[in-house]
Amino acid sequence: MTPPFTTAEVHLRRMADLLEEARQGASDAVPPESLLLGLQRLVPCDCACFSELDVPTRIHVNEQETPYDDWGDVGGDATLEGYWRWRHQHLQCVEVARVHTSPQVTQLTDFMSLRELMRLPIYTEHLRPFKCIAAVALPTAPGRTRVYQFFRKDPKPFNDHEMTTLGLLAPHLYALYQEAALRRRSPVRLTRRELDVLRCVARGMSTPQIAEQLVVSTSTVRKHLENAFDRLGVSSRVAAVARVFPEAGAEAEAV
Repeated sequence: MTPPFTTAEVHLRRMADLLEEARQGASDAVPPESLLLGLQRLVPCDCACFSELDVPTRIHVNEQETPYDDWGDVGGDATLEGYWRWRHQHLQCVEVARVHTSPQVTQLTDFMSLRELMRLPIYTEHLRPFKCIAAVALPTAPGRTRVYQFFRKDPKPFNDHEMTTLGLLAPHLYALYQEAALRRRSPVRLTRRELDVLRCVARGMSTPQIAEQLVVSTSTVRKHLENAFDRLGVSSRVAAVARVFPEAGAEAEAV
């Protein structure tokens, strides 16, 4: 007779099933849509979201969220304004925005106590009523964030089991993101120099820095960018980087 599965084995099987469902699903979204709901079942929370944000331009490049009945009370222009005004107080958010080469798992209590948080404008003007936030930050270009977040109104922090679950899933979530991004985007063909310039842009370099790096004039850099924009059908550096580098590696081919 086969012995019953332990609680830990059942949990690992659920994690594996979640990842397999995301890989096999027909969703065109990046990441696959089933992931957020599945993650919310594994790590219970009031709502879960995935977002990609270009910090310098304040553009949300990509956003998904699970259903949440009270978003009307916590969303909107006022809370977004509060986020940008007081973002420096959201220490977890500041950490997520740092350049990292592998997925990073944190929760808000790693950076401050609940008592400290609730005294700050970032809480009263943006985060309220959520008191606990866990995050899985994926690698991305400088100046951008790419992160899963799990929000709870309950003041009790995410426990070790839940944070370990996110830690074990993190590299697989990154792999799923890369796979989904590559499936969604058809290959882009740029000249080798255009690719060189866009790689520099993805690293957060300015036009003069790119010119110095590639030993060309700033006007040449601008011309390469214009040509790349035309080929890609985009009108900004943010959109070009998102199109060519949907994840850490380059997808485009040089012609």
